Amino acid sequence: MNTSSPQRLLIIDDHPLFRKGVLQLLKPAAEFNVIGEASGGREGCRLARELQPDLILLDLNMKDMNGIEVLKAIKATDSEARVVMLTVSDEAADLIAALRAGADGYLLKEMEPEDLVARLKDAAAGRLPLTERLTGLLAHAMRDDGRPKDLDEAGLTEQEGRILDLIAEGKSNKLIARELDITEGTVKVHVKHLLKKLNLRSRVEAAVWAIERKRGR
Repeated sequence: MNTSSPQRLLIIDDHPLFRKGVLQLLKPAAEFNVIGEASGGREGCRLARELQPDLILLDLNMKDMNGIEVLKAIKATDSEARVVMLTVSDEAADLIAALRAGADGYLLKEMEPEDLVARLKDAAAGRLPLTERLTGLLAHAMRDDGRPKDLDEAGLTEQEGRILDLIAEGKSNKLIARELDITEGTVKVHVKHLLKKLNLRSRVEAAVWAIERKRGR
């Protein structure tokens, strides 16, 4: 994904007024180029295949197909798009389900417009688009669930530790491979191993785990 040019953005949401609002909100932002909008999950899956966007904003609750199903369908393809959930639900179960299905971020529709734009700019720059409140919610849900307390207990190798730090910065496998001068396939293997050692199921959970440890929580 090229983060130096405007991110090609696809919006998947079954509320036309909300889609229009997001379009107006992002219009002045040079970081984004909205290339399509879908009014439902099936149309969203089709447009994701046809348009190959860099970034997808995906609603969680839609009439024809829920957001988790859409997310899984997109992630099952060769798409390199980062998928950010944009929803009204702040339920821990929805947050965790989305992240474990491969979401690259989770934002709430109740956010102030300027905060939403800022978080989406974070996503465009390769950083983790997750609010402080949701990070805390996820961290709380992950506590005392058979997970190691620190890197030593986790038994991560030095390379796995480096990759975990880069995941915590929100970097994709491709960017990590480029920075460490290894193949993307090698990165994927390391990510799989470190998630297993941390008893986690998604890279965003791993990022939150790493950030919380650095904060000393």
